[in-house]
Amino acid sequence: MTGEFDMIARLFAPLTDGRPGTFDLRNDAATFVASPGHETVITLDTLCEGIHFFGDDDPAGVARKLLRVNLSDLAAMGARPFGYLLSLARGKSQDDPWLEAFAAGLKEDQKLFGVTLLGGDTTRTEKGLVLSLTALGEVPMGKALPRSGAQPGDSVVVSGTLGDAALGLCILQGKNFGLDPANRAHLVDRYHLPQPRLQLGHRLIGVAHACLDVSDGLLGDLEHIAQASEVAIQLDASALPLSAAARSVLNADAQLLSNVVGGGDDYELVFTVPASARPELARIESESGIPLTVIGDVLPGPARVEVLDSERQVLQFERRGWTHF
Repeated sequence: MTGEFDMIARLFAPLTDGRPGTFDLRNDAATFVASPGHETVITLDTLCEGIHFFGDDDPAGVARKLLRVNLSDLAAMGARPFGYLLSLARGKSQDDPWLEAFAAGLKEDQKLFGVTLLGGDTTRTEKGLVLSLTALGEVPMGKALPRSGAQPGDSVVVSGTLGDAALGLCILQGKNFGLDPANRAHLVDRYHLPQPRLQLGHRLIGVAHACLDVSDGLLGDLEHIAQASEVAIQLDASALPLSAAARSVLNADAQLLSNVVGGGDDYELVFTVPASARPELARIESESGIPLTVIGDVLPGPARVEVLDSERQVLQFERRGWTHF
């Protein structure tokens, strides 16, 4: 098995793409300079084997998911990414071919999203693989999208569709929804490979009052906006955007709506906008090709998030979002 420093030089130093300040990963730290008129946005997420991915998952897919979930956090603040730091705690089952495939996955998505590796750390663990990634981006000074700006009278809008990843995880855990192979593959792929809405997030600067990405579950994440903004949020259950695969699952078992609103791993953007922003929102949707759906309203506090059925009755959900503890 390749030694630590040989592994860094062979697999990870090429991912710096010669960026100034990385020193080809030969130093213990990197340098960078923010663009004029911009501030740096930093985020970190950790993925653990057995918690966030399966031990037999494709290593290239694990690498791509690790990068993308962090890029999604940058998207939620309107930032454009430029680099990342990687911490890899190698388990006993990650041999050289596994690491080569992992590095290849990072390389693939680096090209797709325009980022480079800036540095990081490698170590080993006696248990499962632990991966941490710190993503860095830039946003115009003072323009980062907050969670705390939602105002009564705003509409709540979400990109894409909801619940696909949570239902995909159910499939990987052995649930049989009676779906055809194409719909099963769609849901599983949405779990394995998030789509960070980077261009959309940047376009929402000056349009959205509040924004975040749906990582831990729609209800749980919207509660962050409600609490930070000191507002109430009401959602219309019938307005939640669903893929054909997810709708087929819910048509067979309506109770699985709890997975849609509380399952997480969507990595779509949910945000609030005033009525005056509706024309600009329509332009963004048309130009980006990303569906944007109004799913509810912001009301005066106290802070809470409710989902209403067709008779305007509040639905109760035991599962409102993912928490680690």
